[in-house]
Amino acid sequence: MTGEGEEERGNPVLKFIRNVPWEFGEVKADYVLGQTTVALYLSLRYHCLHPDYVHQRLGNLGKDFALRILLVQVDTKNPHDFLKDLARICILADCTLILTWSFEETARYLETYKMYENKPADMLKEKVEQDYISKVTDYLTTVKSVNRTDCITLISTFKTLADIVESPSDQISLCPGLGPHKARRLQATFQEPFLRNRGSEEERREGK
Repeated sequence: MTGEGEEERGNPVLKFIRNVPWEFGEVKADYVLGQTTVALYLSLRYHCLHPDYVHQRLGNLGKDFALRILLVQVDTKNPHDFLKDLARICILADCTLILTWSFEETARYLETYKMYENKPADMLKEKVEQDYISKVTDYLTTVKSVNRTDCITLISTFKTLADIVESPSDQISLCPGLGPHKARRLQATFQEPFLRNRGSEEERREGK
């Protein structure tokens, strides 16, 4: 992964990028994540003070990249009107808008896009094989709002179900697409006791 030269040298996101190699380079975007994928980083607080900045950056990218991502860190109160404006800008500029709430979460998104750079699309498709990943996915998707893409992200990040279960919710919430609500639901599920179905047991006794 390549980060832009002087503009990105002071970016605190960089110190949280640990799972993929990166280097500085002279590029139009803040981050080059592949041959056809780039990302711009934008603090919402900075956008409030300098609303023309994002237009200039998107304009400089041109149409050279198939996937252009705008990573917006929500770091101001009452962000809704500003986010609506950014959503409109991204639609008109054919740009993907992703919101984050911390430098760590921003770094996780960048790492994930880079790690999946050369992965085939069928990695995200449903598979019928009963291998380890399939079994873990079937278990995790029983948790409300957790989908298969979330499961792939969790397995790629933590490697095993045991590591996922033992990870604190704040660490899980940093994974792209998860967030605090899904993380809390996962932790609540992991902490539930395994109970025998009393209704079924009583029915068996009555049948005797």
